[in-house]
Amino acid sequence: MSALLLRGADHLVTMDDADRVLRDADVLVENGRIAAIGADLASNAPDLPVLDVHGCLVTPGLVNTHHHLFQSLTRAVPAAQDALLFDWLQTLYPIWARLTPEHIYTSAQVGLAELALSGCTLSSDHLYLFPNGARLDDTIAAAAELGLRFQPTRGAMSIGRSQGGLPPDDLVEREADILEDCLRVIDRFHDAGAGSMCRVGVAPCSPFSVSRELMRDAALLARDKGVMLHTHLAENEEDIAYSLETFGCRPGQYAQDLGWVGRDVWHAHCVKLDPAEIDLFAATGTGVAHCPCSNCRLGSGIAPVTAMRAAGVPVGLGVDGSASNDAGNLVAEARQAMLLQRAAQGARAMRPMAALELATRGGADVLGRPECGRIAVGCRADLAVWDVSGIETAGSWDPAALLLAGPTTVRDLIVEGRQIVRDGQLTTLDMGALIARQNRMVQALRAAL
Repeated sequence: MSALLLRGADHLVTMDDADRVLRDADVLVENGRIAAIGADLASNAPDLPVLDVHGCLVTPGLVNTHHHLFQSLTRAVPAAQDALLFDWLQTLYPIWARLTPEHIYTSAQVGLAELALSGCTLSSDHLYLFPNGARLDDTIAAAAELGLRFQPTRGAMSIGRSQGGLPPDDLVEREADILEDCLRVIDRFHDAGAGSMCRVGVAPCSPFSVSRELMRDAALLARDKGVMLHTHLAENEEDIAYSLETFGCRPGQYAQDLGWVGRDVWHAHCVKLDPAEIDLFAATGTGVAHCPCSNCRLGSGIAPVTAMRAAGVPVGLGVDGSASNDAGNLVAEARQAMLLQRAAQGARAMRPMAALELATRGGADVLGRPECGRIAVGCRADLAVWDVSGIETAGSWDPAALLLAGPTTVRDLIVEGRQIVRDGQLTTLDMGALIARQNRMVQALRAAL
């Protein structure tokens, strides 16, 4: 039996059903699950390995519901720094067309390492282009080596520029090939078990890059295989205009017509959902990945998160791609979510704990993982340890208010009971070598262009 005792947390933010915040608390981990929570647990288990968390805040591991890990190779590209969504994509497509399996693997490791250091224990990924032999397998291998809980989605683009779509023709695939590969990766990698480290989803990229038929067929395939569905929706005004002109309806209606609503579906962004679409998502349990930093960076607007939550829409946070954020820090994302809602609707629009809830149990619920995102007996042992004895928290009256005054990197990170960050350093890979490899790849891509 593998076990670990986290002893003496100054504050333990549980995100359980009672929203408890405990003082001077211990957490006992056994076989990848939380076995007990309370005071002085060491007296009943004197021989266990101990992680001393005095002077620390312990939260559930954070959850990232939307990312494009391959984009960590194209941060801060000058020609794309000031572009709206469609121009931004068209600037970057030619660079992404040069990526290889090694690029996809390395950029996934970089993106996941950055997330881990920001307290993330569970991340989705939306890989929707597969140039030069790249496969979803490349990102899955990267996550397995790093040790993060992973929910990759097999994305796709099938409508190229010559057929009225946005992507260039050399980055799209035949729809029959897309569906066949979806079946392959689900059968090979998807694990539906409670402690699963890898669950695969199906994710046609967006309404402006795939056909109606692929959207419908993907939904049928996913439901037949019992996996989740994901895509981009209602991201900005350009997106709404495209939907109205091409499909004769708003994005919410388009999604509903094709079977893309339900508790097994989550959509990224949803910045421009109108009240009727919010009601539709609430009634059907359709989830939303809110990506506030990316939405600001691309000038897309402020998503109506307060209205979504009030209506009962499941909402989690996503860092989105590192070419549009251009960071991958979930604490920063949660703080931005809180600040944007307050800027738009007043200081009471979103409290710090509500924003942290989006980053933990909210995201876990969107991804269909209620056993994650909270600290409760029986839940998975995914825990983030934050040192609140440093300068970032000095003078704070409430160290549990992490998003107001606190660190943005973890001291320790536990995933399925395994410590993958110790004293601020990843234990599962050589960060220096990884960064050097990624930077060499970027230099070669720039030279080739």
